[in-house]
Amino acid sequence: MRALFFTLLVFAAGPALAQNAGADAFNDNCAACHGLDSASNPVAPTLKGVAGRKIAGLTDFDYSPALKAKGGTWTDANLDAFIKDPQSFAPGSGMPSGEPDQARRQAIIAYLKSVK
Repeated sequence: MRALFFTLLVFAAGPALAQNAGADAFNDNCAACHGLDSASNPVAPTLKGVAGRKIAGLTDFDYSPALKAKGGTWTDANLDAFIKDPQSFAPGSGMPSGEPDQARRQAIIAYLKSVK
């Protein structure tokens, strides 16, 4: 029920609220480790411009062997799978946990796509 409410709230209220919901979900789930500026930090790579980027593609971050071996790009489907369960997507990844709620994952992905 919570997921349905969140989805309806995000999409019925329009783009501004959707952006806020994505930012809130990002801050709740991702911001403790990931930044949105142009540089990575020692804990995690920047997520600025992640949508469409090569997986493990930044040169200023030392990715786990699991992500280096993954290949491909960060499509919506790959972002969703990774955010949902990082260890299923890339066993051995340095990201310890994900977001099980689909609506929140979709809000995070939409938000990340807006951060360029």
